[in-house]
Amino acid sequence: MATLTTTQTSPSLLGGVVIIGGTIIGAGMFSLPVVMSGAWFFWSMAALVFTWFCMLHSGLMILEANLNYRIGSSFDTITKDLLGKGWNVVNGISIAFVLYILTYAYISASGSILHHTFAEMSLNVPARAAGFAFVLLVAFVVWLSTKAVSRMTAIVLGAKVITFFLTFGSLLGHVQPTTLFNVAESHASYTPYLLMTLPFCLASFGYHGNVPSLMKYYGKDPRTIVKCLIYGTLLALALYSVWLLGTMGNIPRPEFIGIAQKGGNIDVLVQALSGVLNSRSLDLLLVVFSNFAVASSFLGVTLGLFDYLADLFGFDDSAMGRFKTALLTFLPPMIGGLLYPNGFLYAIGYAGLAATIWAAIVPALLARKSRERFGSPKFRVWGGKPMIALILVFGVGNAVIHILSSFNLLPVYQ
Repeated sequence: MATLTTTQTSPSLLGGVVIIGGTIIGAGMFSLPVVMSGAWFFWSMAALVFTWFCMLHSGLMILEANLNYRIGSSFDTITKDLLGKGWNVVNGISIAFVLYILTYAYISASGSILHHTFAEMSLNVPARAAGFAFVLLVAFVVWLSTKAVSRMTAIVLGAKVITFFLTFGSLLGHVQPTTLFNVAESHASYTPYLLMTLPFCLASFGYHGNVPSLMKYYGKDPRTIVKCLIYGTLLALALYSVWLLGTMGNIPRPEFIGIAQKGGNIDVLVQALSGVLNSRSLDLLLVVFSNFAVASSFLGVTLGLFDYLADLFGFDDSAMGRFKTALLTFLPPMIGGLLYPNGFLYAIGYAGLAATIWAAIVPALLARKSRERFGSPKFRVWGGKPMIALILVFGVGNAVIHILSSFNLLPVYQ
């Protein structure tokens, strides 16, 4: 896939894979079958594979540019040097907005999920108190070190994968080919709903803020980091595929209209799935899985925001320096989560639009400028200028689709 010259010894490959996979695979995957129900299984899989390909290569382009700078340099340093102050401001705003919104979203979600979990054990723990305690725990882990995040994420992701397959192994055993192929709707239309799935696919492969973190973890070892990105994103693609197969193979397509009308929340989808198997154990497994899904993504996203802010403000890696960075990382979204526990619902839709800038458009521009200035001696993404052009078109196209969808100019399955 690329030219590699560095072969230095580095920490375990598994640590980086779980940071990438854990960041990508979160509770947001519960929304995928709902937003993709119009395009249905096979077209949705095509959109997911195409998005995986583009998002993997945009991440590799960030790595290509990052390798030409000191270890610890994040988007702020690289973008300012290669693209100038204008792009740096735009990129900085988009990064901070997306990472803070995601942190805010996970803080809000963690409180309600933990409250529901404790309620299953007959314990009355207020959602805000549960969320606050969870944030303090994650902040402590992120403050310790990247290695601590990796180890914690490995445990959480491992538990998440186990509960995932325990849960959806049951669903796969009940997949109905007639449901999966939507035999009941002989004249169904799928392609009109394909475009609107792309921004959701893009948001489902967000890990780019963690690429500089991996370089801090492994050093300038592109061979290992490339494997982390490939295996981590492939893990996410595999789990998404199983998830779509298990849901779309059991729940008839027209029923997703009702699920969407109820808000498409996790509990609504869980109720529909429970109706398929009529299993209380499935309810419990889905609750446990949602806890692990939020925890793993929360760890990965906040690590990316932590490293970005440390580079932006020039905080060192001492205990006090990391404490200052942790305050900036967690305090603003934590206050927002306490004051406006449901406010992210109004802002999260625009996070995907901002993500197209720093997860697709800027990485392609960074790779182009990096090659012009440095020649990319350590690592170069394959495909040359056509690959850079593809990622640019992918990013701009997603932004346009998101804007059109915001103004209700794209067909909606309803």
